[in-house]
Amino acid sequence: MNIAERPKRDRGIEVSGLAHRFGDTEALAGIDLTVEAGRTTALVGPSGCGKSTLLKLVGGSIPVQAGAIAVSGETSAEGRTRSCAWMPQSDMLLPWKDAADNAAIALRLAGTDRTAARAQATRELDRLGLHGFAASHPHELSGGMRQRVAFARTLLAGTAALLLDEPFAALDAIARAELQETFSRVLRDEGRTTLLVTHDVEEALYMADRVAILSRRPGRIAETLDSPAIADRDLPRARAISSPDFVAAREHALEALGGLAGAEAA
Repeated sequence: MNIAERPKRDRGIEVSGLAHRFGDTEALAGIDLTVEAGRTTALVGPSGCGKSTLLKLVGGSIPVQAGAIAVSGETSAEGRTRSCAWMPQSDMLLPWKDAADNAAIALRLAGTDRTAARAQATRELDRLGLHGFAASHPHELSGGMRQRVAFARTLLAGTAALLLDEPFAALDAIARAELQETFSRVLRDEGRTTLLVTHDVEEALYMADRVAILSRRPGRIAETLDSPAIADRDLPRARAISSPDFVAAREHALEALGGLAGAEAA
């Protein structure tokens, strides 16, 4: 069945034959990717391989030149934009608003009154480990705390799909580990279809159900791996990432990426 003919009740993300160019530069070529409803897929690959471009195409912020994309059955750019909430590397919090008002932006834009929106946002912040910080402004929060607020804002958009573009890139190792654990737990609880871009193989294997490794430019899906962490989701992160299966998968992915980098150098 052609993607455009799928019933609107279908969920998940489906990409078929996607190609994209920026002028003379071929960024993506022949991308076929399925993210099952309620599951998380991570994209990793060499720098410049088109990971963020793919995310923007899925979310409808740049037009599709060749191929097809469906998000929850929506194939138009406008429909995909309505079906996705995007979380970029930068938290992009508004400095004049406190944490609750920042998290509640999508609710307010949807017509929810401020009192109700703040109450809902405060509950979400509490769930993400920010109890007592609803009235704090961005300059009063650490980088990890700001990313928790940004994640709450993304979740409260209420979309079927989440697009996370290296959300921990600017954080130190301790904060990254804490947020990986928190985000993974929430994504499992929510059952939200998620596409995660990261340069960190360990992060990809820990947070995602499946990892897609992109080749050097033009980006193609060179390999897909099922994460061994799926079986260890109830374990603390430190134990999950030290299991023999996880370590073997991480080494395999790193070797695959190393091979791609070597091919590029050659």
